[in-house]
Amino acid sequence: GGVDSSVAALLLQQAGYRVVGITMQIWPREEGPDNKKACCGLDAIDDARRVAYKLGIPHYTVDFREVFVQHVIQDFCREYAAGRTPNPCIRCNEFIKFGVLLDKARQLDADFLATGHYARIERDEAGNARLMKGVDPNKDQSYFLYCLNKEQISRTLFPVGHLTKTEVRRIAAEAGLATAEKHESQEICFIPDNNHGRFLADYTGIKPVPGNIVDTQGNILGRHKGITYYTVGQRRGLNVAAADRLYVLKIDPARNEVVVGNKEETFSSELIACGLVWTGINAPQQPLSAGARIRHRHEISPCVIIPEGPDRVRVTFEKPQMAITPGQAVVFYDGDYVLGGGTIQ
Repeated sequence: GGVDSSVAALLLQQAGYRVVGITMQIWPREEGPDNKKACCGLDAIDDARRVAYKLGIPHYTVDFREVFVQHVIQDFCREYAAGRTPNPCIRCNEFIKFGVLLDKARQLDADFLATGHYARIERDEAGNARLMKGVDPNKDQSYFLYCLNKEQISRTLFPVGHLTKTEVRRIAAEAGLATAEKHESQEICFIPDNNHGRFLADYTGIKPVPGNIVDTQGNILGRHKGITYYTVGQRRGLNVAAADRLYVLKIDPARNEVVVGNKEETFSSELIACGLVWTGINAPQQPLSAGARIRHRHEISPCVIIPEGPDRVRVTFEKPQMAITPGQAVVFYDGDYVLGGGTIQ
């Protein structure tokens, strides 16, 4: 339904693969804001059909709305209510695209699942597969894919990972694909207006409860409109008068408080991560030097990964990092290779 997946199908067909197109329907409601244009919404299904017809390949639409609600949307709501900032794209990759969709591909007797992600997979002579960053640094999506296990990676292809976005659009245009100039969505697919707080109130039916905005000493500086409207590192929308710019340092759901401070206070030299997946290596038993990315597009920073249990690591950074955010992913790299990652606690 998008230009990247359309070109992925074209390139595989040109390489001699027998290709089948699948589009997921994951939009959770029959009607909603800008529903037709949502990721995997009605427009995406129509575009995918046109591309499949152009390429002369079979096309199927699969209804994953129920499982998407269960694994992605409900998790999103729980995490925000707990004062964390989840990454629904990672959950979607883990449970939907490379979970139930990969299962569906196997039911169709497919050898591989191919997507339009900007990442690469390197296979050695023994057939072992390793996940790598995409060639285009502006589009690299390896951060969102750390959650794939070795079995999932071995059954996956990323045909556009060695290309830039400009090259992908050129290939699509030259092939006359309907998606060549399609607009690229940057928002969370089920929140088209990017208003997380309003979505959570509408979806759960639970009205946000206003509370205090406080400094690190507990002094009340103002009032917030509900903790689901805030995330660590946020600067805009605080509506607190202060000599210096203030940033969200912490969200405390137990006290219904948003803790703020100056920019220097947003920096930290370490984090704790759990929910670990080791994509490229076995779980380290000793401290390991690596690079770490604490959010998408964030610069990869040198760090040491220190195991503290079977599913817990402490990560210490060479240089302090700004706005390390509970609920987000930390992903570990060795050059272009993804080693693994986990959820920041």
